[in-house]
Amino acid sequence: MPSVIRVEEQRHGTTVVASLDGELDASSVGDVAVRVRRLVQNRELRLVVDLARVTYMDSAGINLLYAVGDELRARQQQLHLVIAPGSPILRTLAIVGADRSFPVHPSLDDALAG
Repeated sequence: MPSVIRVEEQRHGTTVVASLDGELDASSVGDVAVRVRRLVQNRELRLVVDLARVTYMDSAGINLLYAVGDELRARQQQLHLVIAPGSPILRTLAIVGADRSFPVHPSLDDALAG
């Protein structure tokens, strides 16, 4: 079954951005995990995962964010999230405390400036 999510990659100096578009769930998380982990090298200081266009996220997606965040923290790098204000994704991540575990920005421009 084809993945229901797209991953776009960008680099901005020492920040790498993974913009996700679609559903981040058990059927797509494996592909996303591989792509996101390949993005971050030792020279980057942080990874921004842009979830503004994610329409659905289940526990597999949440677990991926925590796993990647822990991996980056161990390498003295940071994970930042972009979540649109009022998004159901923001509410979901707030329920599990991810908004307190990682810096959350309302837009990609804010994340890159922060």
